[in-house]
Amino acid sequence: MAIDPAIQSRLIRDLEPVVAVELDRHLSVQKQWYPHEYVPWSEGRTFAGPLNGDAWEAKDSKLSVIAQDSLILNLMTEDNLPSYHTEIAIAMGRDGAWGNWIERWTAEENRHGIVMRDYLMATRGVDPYELEDLRMAHMSLGYQTPYETDMLHTVAYVSFQELATRISHRNTGRISNDPTCEGMLQRIALDENLHMIFYRNLLGKAIDLEPNAAMRAITDVVTNFAMPGVGMPGFGRKAVQIALAGIYDLQLHVDEVISPVLRAWNIFDREDLTGDGQAARNELSEFLAKSSQEAERFSDKREAHFEKLIARGQEPIRLVN
Repeated sequence: MAIDPAIQSRLIRDLEPVVAVELDRHLSVQKQWYPHEYVPWSEGRTFAGPLNGDAWEAKDSKLSVIAQDSLILNLMTEDNLPSYHTEIAIAMGRDGAWGNWIERWTAEENRHGIVMRDYLMATRGVDPYELEDLRMAHMSLGYQTPYETDMLHTVAYVSFQELATRISHRNTGRISNDPTCEGMLQRIALDENLHMIFYRNLLGKAIDLEPNAAMRAITDVVTNFAMPGVGMPGFGRKAVQIALAGIYDLQLHVDEVISPVLRAWNIFDREDLTGDGQAARNELSEFLAKSSQEAERFSDKREAHFEKLIARGQEPIRLVN
C-alpha cells in the first residue's frame, strides 16, 4: 500500500538529523578493513584462455556443492549493487545526511563483492564461466523494488534484508569447511549487521513520528518479503538446497530476522496505533503465526528427507548448530 507522499516528504525532512546522528555513530564503530587481506592469493593459478593457463575442473574446488551454491547466490546478490544504490537514492534522496549515508553504505557494500569474487577465483572455488555468465544475466535484469520511491517501505525492507544477508553469509562460512572462507564471510557479516542497525534505528524513529504509516510499511514488507536475488537464473533450486542445509530457511527467517527486529521496534506492545496501523499489526500477527506453522512443516519434511538419505548410506550436508 502506497504511503501518503506528504507523510514521506515530512519524514525525509524530519529524519535527516537522525540520519546524521546514526551515520556518526556508524563511523565511530565501523573498523576499516581491506578485501585483499582476506584472499589466499598464493593458492591461485592462471585459468585457461588468452594466458594459456589451466582449465577449471570441479575437483579444483575444496567447497561442497551446497557451499558453492550459497557463495554464488550471495555474491550475485552483492553484484547488483548499482541497482540497489539507484533504488535507495531515489527513495531517500541524495541531499545532506541522506546522501552522505547512501554513498558510504555503497562504498562499504562494494567491498563484499570484491572480496568474495577474489576468494573464489584465487581458490578456484566455483566454475568461473558459470559465475560470469550468471553475473551478466543477473545484472542485465537489474533490480527494482516493488515500493518505487517509497522511503518508509524501503527502509523497512533493508532493515530485514541486511540482517537476512548477515545470517546467510555467516552460515555459508560455517558450512564451507574452509577457515579462510569462514573468516572472510564473518568480516562481511559484521558490515551487514552494522548496516541493519543503522536502518533499524532509523525506522524506529520513523515509527515514533508516524506510527500508522510505518506499521503499514513494515507489514507490507514482511508479508511480501523476498531477497533481492530472487530473479536470478537458478535462484529457486539454489534456495531450496540452501534451506535444506540449514544455511537459510523459513525458521531462521522468522526467528533470527523478523522477530528480533520487531522486538527492537516494540511492535506488539505499542499503544500508539490506530485505524490502518492497528489493522496492519493484526495482519502481521496472523502472517507470523502462519509462517511459524509452515516453518515447522518444512523442518519435519527436511528431517524425513535426511532420514531417507542416511538409510541409503548418504550423509546429508547440513549446518549443525
